[in-house]
Order: sequence, then structure tokens, then C-alpha cells
Amino acid sequence: MGLQVLHNKSNIHSFLKKSAELQIYLIGDLDDFYWRKTTWYGFVEKNKILSVALLYSGMEMPTLLSFYDKNPDYSYKLLVSIKPILPERFYAHLSPGLTSAFGTENIMENYGLHYKMVLRKIPSDINDPCIRRLSSADLQIIQDFYSIAYPHNWFDRRMLATKKYFGYFRDGKLAGISGIHVYSKKYNVAALGNIATHPDFRGQQIGFKLTSKLCFNLSEKISLIGLNVRSDNEFALKCYHKTGFEIVGEYEECLIKNPFSKLSF
Repeated sequence: MGLQVLHNKSNIHSFLKKSAELQIYLIGDLDDFYWRKTTWYGFVEKNKILSVALLYSGMEMPTLLSFYDKNPDYSYKLLVSIKPILPERFYAHLSPGLTSAFGTENIMENYGLHYKMVLRKIPSDINDPCIRRLSSADLQIIQDFYSIAYPHNWFDRRMLATKKYFGYFRDGKLAGISGIHVYSKKYNVAALGNIATHPDFRGQQIGFKLTSKLCFNLSEKISLIGLNVRSDNEFALKCYHKTGFEIVGEYEECLIKNPFSKLSF
């Protein structure tokens, strides 16, 4: 049957949970909080989903995500088949080798190899009076913080409503943040994101404390917790390993120009 646009959450979830550690972001995007911003494509044979690709349009630039566990063939075929119905430009998070479906000449920017990591042990709760939960009332100081500490991050202010953002304050100044990109109690997954420390406060274990605090809090409701990180980000990797994360996969992140598109996005 080949390409299908998928609409049944249950069928999509049944496929994704077979390799749940690789698919945390996609599983989370099945949640109603994200669902309306998603378009799902599947390569289907005999009513069986063999690969899935997700186009997420919740940010300024749409993002395409597709990950395979062992065999890339069906994922590659799916990406080739959806090129005409994808936007003219998009970010892509793709398992190694899949970017070739669009041609190396159409990769506008390559952000390098990234790791997928999963929490293997629950860290101890961090009782530090400098840590407090962040809310929408803190939006301006959060935005000011990221403009200095993490200027190119993908921060969706809606995520503050999850109450899963924590800040570290020193002398009244926001020194660090830990937060999430994905959170779904229904699908039992969370993905950490937007974790950063202000340049004036680095080297003081603030990132570790905030990450541990967040993970302990998430673990009260969620059993599958993951994150993405650049493979060359040694400081972040050291922090995440110390917190209890282990590498479970790799993917390439890039900005793609799609001359095959027949759409205007």
C-alpha cells in the first residue's frame, strides 16, 4: 500500500512503543497538548505500519522527525515518498543515513550528530533552597535568561503550563533552568529540554542539581524519561551521565531545503 497519512493514535502508538526509547518525542506528540500541531505519515503494507514520520508545526519552522531501530529501508522509502507533500524548508531530526533521501546538496545547515539518552536510574531529590518551580509569571526573566545563556534554543512558552520547569536563583538572579520539550502523563513519557546555566554561574553544578530535581519530580508520574544532546557537548553529556542517563541511539539534525515540494507552507 505504501504511503498513508495516519490519523489513528492507537495504531501509531502501537508501532512507536516497539522502540519506545528512540521514539519518546513522537510518543509524547500523540498527547492532545501537541496533537493538533502534528501530521503523521506511515509506510504501510497489509495494514501494518512499517515506518513513521512526523511533521511538527508547533514552532516557527516545521520539524520532520523519523527514527528507525535496526532497518532503515522502510524509513528511507517513506521519506522519499513524502517529499512532494513536505514544506519547502524544514528542520529535520533523522536517524543516520536518512538525510540522503533529500540529497546532500539540499542540506542548508548541518547541526551535527546528536545522541538520544534515556534515564536508567532515578536521581535523589535535590533539596536546595535556591531551586524553585517556574511559571508563566516568570516568562520575561526566562526569555531574558535564554537570550544570554541559550540564545538558539527552542522554547515554547506553553510548556510552562506543565509545571515542569525549575529555576536556580542566586542573589535574586536566575542562574539556571531545567525544563522539558515533551510531557505526557497519558503516554507515560517526558523529554527534557531547554536546560542551561547562565555564563556567570557555570562550573558550580547548577545544571546537575536542576536536572536531578526535574528528573526526580518527573519520575513521580512518568516512567520513560529521555533527552536529546549534541554528541560533542562534553559538559552536558557529563552532567546527564552523572544524573543517570545512558545513550540509546543517534540521529542527525539539520535544516533542509526541499526543491521537491509542491506545497507552499
